[in-house]
Formats: sequence, C-alpha cells, structure tokens
Amino acid sequence: MDLITGRDPRTGRSIEVEIEDGVIAGIHEGAGKQTAWLSPGLIDLQINGYRGFDFNADGLTPQVVIELARSVLGTGVTTFLPTIITQSEERIVAALRAIATARRMHRLVAHMIPGVHIEGPSISSEDGPRGAHPQEHIRPPSLDEFERWQEASEGLVRLVTLSPHFKGSASYIAALAAQGVHVSIGHTHCTADAIRAAVDAGAYLSTHLGNGVADRLPRHPNMIWAQLADDRLTAMLIADGHHLPADTLQVMLRAKGMDRAILVSDSVALAGMAAGIYQAAVGGNVELNEQGRLSLSGTSYLAGAALPLKDGVANMIRNGISLGSALKLATENPGRFVKGRGTLQVGADADLIRFHIDDQGSLAMEKQLVQGTEWI
Repeated sequence: MDLITGRDPRTGRSIEVEIEDGVIAGIHEGAGKQTAWLSPGLIDLQINGYRGFDFNADGLTPQVVIELARSVLGTGVTTFLPTIITQSEERIVAALRAIATARRMHRLVAHMIPGVHIEGPSISSEDGPRGAHPQEHIRPPSLDEFERWQEASEGLVRLVTLSPHFKGSASYIAALAAQGVHVSIGHTHCTADAIRAAVDAGAYLSTHLGNGVADRLPRHPNMIWAQLADDRLTAMLIADGHHLPADTLQVMLRAKGMDRAILVSDSVALAGMAAGIYQAAVGGNVELNEQGRLSLSGTSYLAGAALPLKDGVANMIRNGISLGSALKLATENPGRFVKGRGTLQVGADADLIRFHIDDQGSLAMEKQLVQGTEWI
C-alpha cells in the first residue's frame, strides 16, 4: 500500500491518503503541518493540443496522442477529452482511430482519455460564432456519420458540441442522449427558443459560454441569457483571463452557481510554448505573449487558448474564489461527465496531484498520479 500526504484544499487540514490497486483505500488525518496541497487531478473536457502537439493536425499518430497525454499530465490534468474540431469526416475518423490505438498501446493513456469531444461539424457557418472552424466543412448533424465516428473510435465519442439551429437538431440530440452521449450547445447564432428546444431534447452543457458567438447580440432575448437562465445546462467556461473579462466570469458563475459551472482550457497546440510569433495551421501568423494570450499578429483578436487548466484555476483564485471552490470547477464538476471522477474519497481512482502555490499565485505541480502511478 502506498501513501501520499498533503493539505486538503477543502479544509486546509493535513491528510494522508492510502492507495491500493490504483484506488483510494483510505483517507486519514495527517501528521504535522503539510505545506503542499493534495487534490484530485484536474479534468479538462476540451483540449485541442498542447506544447506543439495537435489533435487536429493532419496525420495524427498514436505516438503524438501519447506524448500529448504525458505533456498535459505535467500540468496536473489526469483526465481529459481530446477535442476534434470541424473538418472533413475522413480526417475526424482518422483522428479517432489514432486516439483509440493510443489507448490500446498505453495503460495510463487509456485511463486518462475516457472519451473524445467532437466540437462540430454542425455549428454556425456565420463569421463570429463560427470562430476558427473551417467554413467549408460545416454540415448538418447526421446520425449515420455519428455512428461511423463511434465505429472508428470504438465508442469513444462522449461529448458533441453543436449549434441547434439546424433542422432535425432536436431528434439528433435526443438520439445521442439516449446513448449516454453528452450534447453541448456552442458556436451558435440560434434563437433563445432553439436553445430551449435543444435542452428539452437532452442537451446538457454549454461549450465555452460567452465565446463562439457574434460580437454584437440583441440585448434580449439572446442565446447567452437563455443558456444562463436554464438550470438544466452546465456551463463550460474558459477562465484564462483573456476569453472572459473578470466581471463577465463572475456574473456567469453567479447565474449558474458553483455546481453548474466547469472550467476548461480549450488549449491549442501552441499552449505551453514560449512567447513569440508562430505560423499556425488555423489563423496563420499568430502572436503568443508572455501572459499566455494568443492573438492574430498585429490585432487584438484571439487566435485560441494557450494556457493550461491549472492557470484557469489560479485565475479564479486571484478573482476571489477559494482554492477548494476553484478546484471543484476543474475536478468534481467536470468529473460528473466522465464517469464520476474528480473526487477525494475512498473507492475513487487514485488520480491525484500534489502542488504548491508559488509567489505569482500559480499552481506549481510536484507530483501527479494516475491510478496511483507516477508516469516517469
């Protein structure tokens, strides 16, 4: 039996966690005063890439998937959904096959990746809500195509983002929900009525709420108010300090409550890289500054998210949220959508992180365990 100690972010008390056969076998009061924090590993439902590795690059290989998983584990993420954006069916299927193969090749990767998030291709084709998704590959939802995704991925597609403005969206949403697949509303220009119809059909999440929308919206009604108001929807939020102003993020949290909000990174391949000018597959010339803001060179327009989830947690703390509450948004809450992970309790998977908070208020990782194993 292995032991790991630290401070419980919920109480501040020292704890000792016993690990046996990859699960938490016991939690006891720890001896002495611990300086490091001990928490369930972070759970990110939206990762496009990290440190030069890209799930959406042409020719994705299983080895890239494995290396990407190892890279994000270094940031404290022990569970994540690789996110494949709008592209041809051929490329989506190829990426899904590569991810499925990587899971068969590596035990820890199989655990870290319990599913895949398909963001698109049934989203708005309008500039603004479309974001960086390629317009030429946007298409209506198709159950036949969805079944081909599942066949290629061995049933890994667990989350699908769409815009419910398409005819037949409600029946598509209902069909996926009946199979236990979570449907999220995002990259949309649809009406408030269409939002409500989607939720009635089984949509359960909002993808990076407040982003992937037009620059200008009607005061009311609009799709943001409709999603904030519906208690059946859980909001995924990018808290990197660039995608949502602090006051907007605060209001969204107040509207959804701490139980119906989730932090995501939505990180792209340039996340975690050194500041500089890069040539990106999406966006062309882009600039990554020292604060982790990724923008189209020479403009103020964002070109993606470039900070890991742990930085979103740190940003929440800087904005007045307690450490325990900020971590809940990145562990327990997203964990509900990946088989109940993200809890610190007996019987849970021993997916744990031990970390310090440095002088800049950032989370500095000391140890990351996946089912009790340290990936060295």
